[in-house]
Parts: sequence; structure tokens; C-alpha cells
Amino acid sequence: MENTEIVRDGESRPAILIIDSECDALYALALAIQPKWPGRAAMLLAELDRAETCPAAGMPPDVVAMNSRVEFIDDNNGALRTVQLVWPQDADIAADRVSILSPVGTALLGMRAGNSILWPDRGRHDRLLRIVRICPPAG
Repeated sequence: MENTEIVRDGESRPAILIIDSECDALYALALAIQPKWPGRAAMLLAELDRAETCPAAGMPPDVVAMNSRVEFIDDNNGALRTVQLVWPQDADIAADRVSILSPVGTALLGMRAGNSILWPDRGRHDRLLRIVRICPPAG
């Protein structure tokens, strides 16, 4: 069942699930970048604050975790993209490795296959992202 949530300030978003150890590391990352990039930090912190957490062994395979490969559709233009969600130091857009600190990266974190979320892009235009498939990280 597809879960499409059109989100505006104060409204609910699809539930997200994050690996507990990744959540801790992502909190530290968000706090570290807050002085330089307060907007990016605020977006990530807001997602982390609303997330449920679980141990890595309990993470369902259809949920986006760090290093997952994610196939999604940008419903605004119909484009199908496959990216890997990575830590900032591993980001390489030419290799389809998207940083967790990018708007798309933050939007994908913790989402399930079949979920959709309305999320602002770098230009602050809302994009409806629909998760099609997830390949969990190896290991």
C-alpha cells in the first residue's frame, strides 16, 4: 500500500525507521555542521527527532539506511533515479552517491519502499519523491 503524504509545516510525514547507531552518528554530524549550515542541520535534526530507532540486526530490508541503494521517482518530472545514500565524505553525484546532508538524502533516510514524501530541493521547490525499491547496504 502506497503511503503518500503531502507535507506542510506542522503536518505529519510518513513514519521513518533508523538504525540506532546511525542515528547517534547522524545527530553528531548535524550538531557539528550547525554553525556553518544551520538549515541543513535543522532539516536533519527534525527527521532524527521524529524517527523510531532499531538495532542494525532488526532493520527491515525495505527501509532506507545509510549506504542503501534507493530507486525513487521524482513525481514532479517523472524521473526515475537510483542513488546510494552516503556520509558526506563519500558523496559523489557523478557516481550517484548522495550525501545525507543533501535535501534528497535527508528526505530518503528511514523511508520504506512505497512511501512518498514532499520535500524541498536546493532551490526550495517542493518535490514529491516516491520510493520504488531499496537495496540494503552489504554486510
